[in-house]
Amino acid sequence: MADYVTIPGVYAAGRLDFDSEGLMLLTSDGPLAHHITDPQHKLTKVYLAQVERIPNDEALEQLRKGVVLGGKRTRPAEVRLLSEAPELPDRPVPIRFRKSVPTSWLEITLREGLNRQVRRMTAAVGHPTVRLIRIAIGPITLGNLQPGHWRDLTPDEVAQIYRSAQTQNSAPTRRIKTTPRR
Repeated sequence: MADYVTIPGVYAAGRLDFDSEGLMLLTSDGPLAHHITDPQHKLTKVYLAQVERIPNDEALEQLRKGVVLGGKRTRPAEVRLLSEAPELPDRPVPIRFRKSVPTSWLEITLREGLNRQVRRMTAAVGHPTVRLIRIAIGPITLGNLQPGHWRDLTPDEVAQIYRSAQTQNSAPTRRIKTTPRR
């Protein structure tokens, strides 16, 4: 990040793997970074994923219900098959391309951030991701911000992040207590 943002003392709140693109939020505000990254706040992250082949309803439903990765089921995701490719800036390093394998685009909304989660989820249902772009973190969207550019968040946008996390947490939760078998 230091190659792009020369302001000292700002750090990424979250991560994108080396092969992914899109929105990153940088901050020097520890509580804000915590709100963005801590899974207890369930702040949504929205991705556009170009995947191999066209997923059928069964594959889409598996993604929506959650996929088992490393022995643990992911939280349910919102998944939508896009009818056409989104307009995106060209990628500086081309993605792998195979003439014999068509691709399609999914919009995937997560409320957790496991390592390489979208890529692992789509691969688990038979549709490996070939290009991945994060387009939103909570209420903050990438919009028309071009690769390598940045802008300051407004005070209202920061407040929206906190409000969004509170809204996600206001849903009732159920606790299950288990007792040992005798």
